[in-house]
Amino acid sequence: MAATGDDAAAMDSISRAPTAHLAALNAAASSGGPAEAPEDVAESPALPPKKPGTSSDGGVETAEEAVEPAELDINDLCSDMFEKMSVFLQGELTGTCEDYRLLENMNKLTSLKYMEMKDISINISRNLQDLNNKYVSLQPYLDQINQIEEQVSSLEQAAYKLDTYSKKLEARFKKLEKR
Repeated sequence: MAATGDDAAAMDSISRAPTAHLAALNAAASSGGPAEAPEDVAESPALPPKKPGTSSDGGVETAEEAVEPAELDINDLCSDMFEKMSVFLQGELTGTCEDYRLLENMNKLTSLKYMEMKDISINISRNLQDLNNKYVSLQPYLDQINQIEEQVSSLEQAAYKLDTYSKKLEARFKKLEKR
């Protein structure tokens, strides 16, 4: 069913209104002021108002438009950056603290090992001192043993001499007996 009369004219003006409105906005943007065709404004449906300085050629923005939304974006980006830097620095500091704790534990363990070695060396020194004292107390007996050993060896040599002399005497005696 086709529209006739006033209905057709209204539909025709509605279909032409967006292109006419856009042409008027482009002309206003290029001339610096809002200049719209009076007949198109009255007949065009309500379109959202556009900010001055905008054009419909691919979304090019002016510096005024970019400032306000960019500040919000910059604030969000800055807070995000600061949060991430905070996490990063917290991680770095945590790692450094862990390294220092590990170093502290290693120093404590090393100190304990040195304390154990000190105790062991003190015990060894004490035992060595006791052994030296015992050696000093046994020294007279050791000297007597050395003297006895010398006497025994001189007695042994005397016994060998006596044995050889007795063998010589026996040989003489046998020689004399045969005669």
